[in-house]
Amino acid sequence: MKKKTKNTVGKVVLYSMLILLSFCFLLPLIWMIRSAFMDAAQIFIVPPVWLPDPIKPQNFSKAIRTVPFDKYFLNTLLIVVFNVTGTVLTSSICAYSFARLRFPGRKLFFGLLMSGMMLPYTVTLIPTFLLWRSLVGANSYLPLIIPAWFGGGAFNIFLQRQFMMTIPFTLDEAALIDGASYPRILASVILPLSRSSAIVVGLFQFMAVWNDYLGPLIYVNKESRFTLALGLQQFIGYYTAQWELLMAAATLILIPPIIIFLMGQKYFIQGIVLSGLKE
Repeated sequence: MKKKTKNTVGKVVLYSMLILLSFCFLLPLIWMIRSAFMDAAQIFIVPPVWLPDPIKPQNFSKAIRTVPFDKYFLNTLLIVVFNVTGTVLTSSICAYSFARLRFPGRKLFFGLLMSGMMLPYTVTLIPTFLLWRSLVGANSYLPLIIPAWFGGGAFNIFLQRQFMMTIPFTLDEAALIDGASYPRILASVILPLSRSSAIVVGLFQFMAVWNDYLGPLIYVNKESRFTLALGLQQFIGYYTAQWELLMAAATLILIPPIIIFLMGQKYFIQGIVLSGLKE
């Protein structure tokens, strides 16, 4: 009886902490959404007002008309489609070579690849910018797309590799006996079984590219080529800011990632769990 009571108390404490932490994470989102339906004066009232009065849904239509929202959306979508496609495809190929093939120096090369994750992005920012500027010039999306087609990032390779290690090697052996080549095994056996990890990588990359601010800020300075993240900056001037329109636009930008995540949530959880298994 005491043990059962102790377990119940432990669960109550655990769930209470989880609810509190969830609220802390959701608070900025709640603040953004409520601000999107307010006027500028009501947003900063002290003490804060949590329910808009009056509700102003016209903030959304006004925000879309204030900046070329459709143009920014298409620019972002163009980068996202090519970047995510390249990341999922090339990271799968690299992960397959590290997980399923046996070649000299495999563990050494994989270790070097993982060590690259310890190098901050900002360390190589300036030389990378100078390199791309000399190759493609300014106002090009190529620096935001081409790197995704050369491995897709160390973390994505690691995630896919860990998942592929859980697939029985007997499938490869059976395919080799039947005369299948390694590319055929990858395309017909490994990739269909690795759908969950590929979706996880796609979701991670979609979130990263969709919300990327630093990359477009560095390589794009022409307003007609701005992405959604850069477009939000248009609501902030030197002396004033249209906070209600900024919050409305940010809320609209948040909708596609939420929809994509809800669609792939099942595979996302499965891919994360299985990718953490040991060899």
